[in-house]
Amino acid sequence: MAAENIKLNFKDFKSDQEVRWCAGCGDHAILNTVHKAMATVGKPREKYVLISGIGCSSRFPYYMNTYGFHTIHGRALAISSGAKSANPDLSVWVVTGDGDGLAIGGNHFIHAIRRNLDLNVLLFNNEIYGLTKGQYSPTTKEGKITKSSPYGTIEHPFNPGELVLGSNGHFFARSIDVNMKLSHDIMVEAEGFKGTSIIEILQNCVIFADKTHSWYTDKAEKLDRQLVLKHGEKMIYGKNNDKGIMLDGMDLKAVTIGENGVTEDDILVHDAHMESPFLHWMLINMKGPDFPIALGVIRAVKGTVYEEKMEKQIEEQKAISKIHSMNDLLNSGATWTV
Repeated sequence: MAAENIKLNFKDFKSDQEVRWCAGCGDHAILNTVHKAMATVGKPREKYVLISGIGCSSRFPYYMNTYGFHTIHGRALAISSGAKSANPDLSVWVVTGDGDGLAIGGNHFIHAIRRNLDLNVLLFNNEIYGLTKGQYSPTTKEGKITKSSPYGTIEHPFNPGELVLGSNGHFFARSIDVNMKLSHDIMVEAEGFKGTSIIEILQNCVIFADKTHSWYTDKAEKLDRQLVLKHGEKMIYGKNNDKGIMLDGMDLKAVTIGENGVTEDDILVHDAHMESPFLHWMLINMKGPDFPIALGVIRAVKGTVYEEKMEKQIEEQKAISKIHSMNDLLNSGATWTV
């Protein structure tokens, strides 16, 4: 039976290696979600390759029963770009963290997005350097006391979604480690999207930044603090589904349906396919306590894909080239006999 016809389940994607993350680390939930998402997609294991840099999240390839490559600090996207360009038939998944991907790897991050290679990038954002024991990262909140900012960091943090839009990104989504169903659905959609898919996953580091996302994940309040976006559906949220987002002039406004004359007709409909990033930018920047955090696929806009353009260019040049072999090359141009 051909490998393509074998029905796989999530257990088939688990490796035989012991998972060495701290108990309670959000990485465990993300790993299980990736296993399930790949089984849902239905591709054979040899079509997948997981590529990581350095950090707690970068142990990921060892725990996958697929091809994998644990690379060097900040360079996962550079190596992934090479892998995808060399073999466009591969499904290339990049696993990185807010330190690995946005600090030493920040240059590769923005240029991979700019080129729009067909990659799935899982950006674990716990707002701390975990593997090296608790230094602040590019996404750490201003004022946060860490091992490298004992009086509170004075740096303004990155918002990963803003970097994606600023790099002319085509796909950006956001999830939370404990919301495995949402993460699963996003990953499956990202795999079907042609282009660089950036999935920011708010992940908890129980040792050095425990509860850093607790405002949004608090069990009693999360329904009032999370807006799960779905393309073509109203931006409605809340415990009673009575809260929503509307446009107030050039700004977004969080409202309660039924109060101050607000009706469901006033609530915005999410359009992830909108070419203009204007509304996507505002959704990406929503934060508490005035707004819920936007989760789900925020932007998914079609664009030309790097490796497809590269393959097309190669074929065009081969068709008109007079060089068809190494002998042709060595005897072309100015030559002489010794």
